[in-house]
Amino acid sequence: MTGHDRQWELNRRNFQGRWCGTSHWYRRPREGDAAAGPLDLAHPSRTITDTTYAISFSDADTGLWDGSGLLLAPGGRRRLPLSRSTYNRGGMCWQFAGAGGQSSLALDPAQPRFGHELNLFHRRSRSMLVLLYAPVGSGEALRWQLDALAAVAFRCSLSSPADPPRPPATAWRQLLAEQEGWPGSVERLEPHRWPAEDPPPQPCAPFRAAHFALHERTAGFADGLVCSLPEQLPAGAFVLQVGCRLDAERFHQVSLRFDGDQRLAAWELRRFRRP
Repeated sequence: MTGHDRQWELNRRNFQGRWCGTSHWYRRPREGDAAAGPLDLAHPSRTITDTTYAISFSDADTGLWDGSGLLLAPGGRRRLPLSRSTYNRGGMCWQFAGAGGQSSLALDPAQPRFGHELNLFHRRSRSMLVLLYAPVGSGEALRWQLDALAAVAFRCSLSSPADPPRPPATAWRQLLAEQEGWPGSVERLEPHRWPAEDPPPQPCAPFRAAHFALHERTAGFADGLVCSLPEQLPAGAFVLQVGCRLDAERFHQVSLRFDGDQRLAAWELRRFRRP
């Protein structure tokens, strides 16, 4: 099995299902085409109660992504064919066992957004955060500002009984403090370097709330989701932090690490567990 095939198989294992949930969108207020106010991460600006991602595979090499209740798609619907041969041609998709998504690989002023989708799976739950930065200004004054965020607590409707709902992580300081010192392991992926087999997890430093909550934009959301993000991306290296309290005993954390050239250097998945 090649590294590409391994990523495809993990994609099938993680995402196959009929995922239903409520989308909570937090968007910066706008006037015309310009940002007009601060981004409020405590109160969603739009809630869509019937978001569904139906992801099916007709055979080992072919599938279909069928989404509805989407904010950024025309008419709220989109269908995309899936195939092993074309999967991840741009290298933006990434998969671990139990975590996966897609990421912009570098800042590009020619693009309208710098975005990331992160999913953390537990049994038949799928906790998703979407992070969108937008360019502001031009030339030497160009900067990238956090523009929107979406949190979705998906459950697979094909499972019976469905996984129970989790409390929101609105009291994120308390949640992070409770995890202080939990032991964990780390797995790492680098863009365009896909291992043919899962490398064994390596021990990592115990969980430290201060190491997670690096940025001024630290907040909690539905389904135990929490993130720590810069309001504006710095000129050099930076890291974006997303985590989820999957149950009373587990907290999984994805770190997106960007180098001094503002290119994605690695995805890191840390799995912490109550001792």
